[in-house]
Amino acid sequence: MPSELLSSAADDRSHSSILLQDGSVHCSHAPFPMMPPYQTSSQQDRQQQQQQQRRHGVSSDRTSGDGSSSDVISPDTRLAIAAPAAAAESTATTNSSGTNAVSSYQRLVKRYRVEVAASASSVLSTLTTFPLDSVKTRMQTYRYAGFRDCVQHTYQTEKLRGFFRGVTAPMASITLVRTVSFSIYQRSKYVYCDWVKRNFGFDVMGHVSSRGTYPNLWTIATFGAAGATAGSCITVIACPFELTKLSAQVSVLLADKKNCPKPESHAIAASYQNKGTLKTLGNIVKHRGFGGLYTGFRLHLLRDTLGTGTYFMTYESSKQLLTTFGGDGTHSNPLAVLVAGGLCGIVSWALIYPVDSAKSIYQRNSLMYSKGQKVEPVKIAFFQRNMYRGLGVSMGRSCAVNAVFFSSFEFLKKRIKAMDDHRRPN
Repeated sequence: MPSELLSSAADDRSHSSILLQDGSVHCSHAPFPMMPPYQTSSQQDRQQQQQQQRRHGVSSDRTSGDGSSSDVISPDTRLAIAAPAAAAESTATTNSSGTNAVSSYQRLVKRYRVEVAASASSVLSTLTTFPLDSVKTRMQTYRYAGFRDCVQHTYQTEKLRGFFRGVTAPMASITLVRTVSFSIYQRSKYVYCDWVKRNFGFDVMGHVSSRGTYPNLWTIATFGAAGATAGSCITVIACPFELTKLSAQVSVLLADKKNCPKPESHAIAASYQNKGTLKTLGNIVKHRGFGGLYTGFRLHLLRDTLGTGTYFMTYESSKQLLTTFGGDGTHSNPLAVLVAGGLCGIVSWALIYPVDSAKSIYQRNSLMYSKGQKVEPVKIAFFQRNMYRGLGVSMGRSCAVNAVFFSSFEFLKKRIKAMDDHRRPN
């Protein structure tokens, strides 16, 4: 064979060419690299599925026990570890949010612990001692032979209900008044203490909290001024409620013709009988206008300013004395709080009782007159027997009220202050 044919044959063998009968050449191997075989849509879907499984932590075992290809999906071990961790983290987040809500509530209560303790204690003390207050008001405004006579007459004519007439008004007013009063007092006390320290260099609170100290002019003046500030502020709130309470307490006596100095005033006086708190308020507005709700405001302002100043001054000074005489920890002793609370009520009422009697009599008289009619003023007369009717009842009631109030107040305030506002462990 010629050389050129041999060369050509070698080339053909290298390409595995086959000469067909029709003269065409078939190559078993393409002279250029072949494209990958075309994949069907099902094969593409399977590959995409496997890629997605690998992304999500799932491996594909394509070898079966007999050596054939299979698609057995087994979970990744990392997923088995991550899943419980994620669940625990979710539970911890839920518990943490619940704990945060409780913690926020506790911090809010602790911040306003004075107001919370004062409100709860006022409700308790008012309910337990209201019958004594009712007897005191009746003895101030009408003549009785004494405490026993007043109690017997009230029970015979009005039964037990007579001792609790008008309780709704003081339940609302005293709770509100004491809450506001204690809040204003606490803030005023620290403002005045800072002022004294800044201008005169005397640390009032540091002196009171020091062991073995006694009340002095600075402490008495500071606590008295803070109490007077609180008393003058609360009169605006207390006056309408106290007038309503008084009218309810004496409504039956008002309706008696022999207690009305003028025949024309009997119809107005009788209109207050057997009415609830809201209807009594409406009746006062009907006969005396909205300004009638503040009948006797000046006397009320004088009473509360002097009385509240004396009240807090006596309480703080008594606690300091009891702490000094009894040693450390006496201020937290329930007996010491009981004594200090009782003393502040007795001393304050002994000082202001003639003012309170004048206020009660003037308000009682005004209930028998319509708007525009002149009500005769009542003079404040100290050391006159008629102005001290019911003083013993009032002092006993005040002692009981404040003993219950301050015992409850100090207990609740201490418990609230001790509340744990830290997160609980998860």
